[in-house]
Amino acid sequence: MMLSVLVILLAGMSGCSDSSSDVSSNKKQPEPDAISQGTDDSSQLDDSSTENTAKFDNSVDSNENDLDSTLSEEENSSMGDKEEKEGLSQYSSEQIEYARIWLQLGPNQEIDELNVRHIAAGEPINIYDDTSATYPKDVISLSGSRSVDGSVTYSSNGDGTINVYDVPLHWTSPAQVEEGFMKEYTENIIKEASLVSVEPGDDEEIIKFINLINVHQ
Repeated sequence: MMLSVLVILLAGMSGCSDSSSDVSSNKKQPEPDAISQGTDDSSQLDDSSTENTAKFDNSVDSNENDLDSTLSEEENSSMGDKEEKEGLSQYSSEQIEYARIWLQLGPNQEIDELNVRHIAAGEPINIYDDTSATYPKDVISLSGSRSVDGSVTYSSNGDGTINVYDVPLHWTSPAQVEEGFMKEYTENIIKEASLVSVEPGDDEEIIKFINLINVHQ
């Protein structure tokens, strides 16, 4: 009888021990998938951060490129304006004056040569007539290479204005005019000179005429 009781007690203790072991083994352990998922989230965060950084860097580079492009356009525009303003700086004031006056007053703009002649004060207006009046000051005669081109005779006042004399390109022979006519006619040319303000004109047109200038001594 005692032996049977002892066996039963031992069997009960063994059952308790197994139950405790089962409880201990049934405690919740971290699931491998959950751990792995946590690691993946961290990796995704790092990738997202890297991507955002890359996007920011690209945006900065793009903005810098846009700024450089804008600055380059402004610099080119500024250089273009500067070149345009300095277009006549390579020429003398006399060359610019001749070209401007012909552009403004020249009878024919389609010339192939712009002849420039300097006439000193005291020279006769009509070199073919001894009775001709003389120029009161130095004058300049501009003309083309053909009669149809006409001519412009003027004296400069040094203030942006000129005196324009209506001198014909060709003269009638003294033998064909009455005595005293040429003296009166040439005197009136001086008296009736027109005061003209010289306009700046278009630079390209002025340069075109400058390239046609032929100064005669």
